[in-house]
Amino acid sequence: MADTRLRDKLALKEFFVVPGIHDMITAVIADRVGFDIVYGSGYWLTASAYGLPDAGLVSYTQMLDRQATLKKTSKAALIADADTGFGGLLNVQHTVKGYEAAGVSAIQIEDQEFPKKCGHTPNRRVIPIEDMVDKIKVAADTREDMLIIARTDARQSEGMDSVLRRLEAYSKAGADILFPEAMESEAEMRLACSTFEKPVMANMANGGSTPILTGDVLKDIGYAFAIYPALSSLIAAAAIESAFIKLRDQGDGEPADMPIFNFKEFCGMIGFQEVWDFEKKWAR
Repeated sequence: MADTRLRDKLALKEFFVVPGIHDMITAVIADRVGFDIVYGSGYWLTASAYGLPDAGLVSYTQMLDRQATLKKTSKAALIADADTGFGGLLNVQHTVKGYEAAGVSAIQIEDQEFPKKCGHTPNRRVIPIEDMVDKIKVAADTREDMLIIARTDARQSEGMDSVLRRLEAYSKAGADILFPEAMESEAEMRLACSTFEKPVMANMANGGSTPILTGDVLKDIGYAFAIYPALSSLIAAAAIESAFIKLRDQGDGEPADMPIFNFKEFCGMIGFQEVWDFEKKWAR
């Protein structure tokens, strides 16, 4: 049975927040905290698994594996980044089938040229609007229950008029959720949300082009929900760097001024209790 939690939240029309997940430790922590919807970030799943930039270097097969592993690890409904659909129309069909079979609740497809780039880095190029419309139509025709998120990266190269024109076309083609990427001001964000009746999502990417606003402000602007794709990764990276500097300079493997997760709690969270229970039942 399809996971309906994302649809149910959207139907309530109450703003919600969605954490970005970059690895499976982050996935189990999101479960522990209580998030019931998570975002599989293409940028950060690529960086954590392969040490590569989000520049179209990871294949469909690699990203599907990461998203499927995330879905198996997490108890939450999954919104999954699928870049450009990994190619032409046949690739889009194949991607939609694969993501849905993996249990993804919503697939995000963007209108960049291949190879794509992170939506908050320079030199991004978008495909003709007609080509993206066809991609959305193929995705809508292929999916069974999965929601389709149409993202446009046209703001920096073509301006806001193009963003609105593209999202209108993508909505008519069958997109369920609209994603205007890299808005540069609150005014642009309000314009995008007020133009459409369908749900519009915000990308709160730390360090990116879009102002980072509080949930109350994003709700007032009119967003249905916001993703935070970089938060866990950048905070974890900063904490690791600080801990490693103390280890290098002071030989301190447990710095008192830094929080550290309890090892026994982590063992339970990552699944060791099930291992111990199995061994208690079956080990000789």
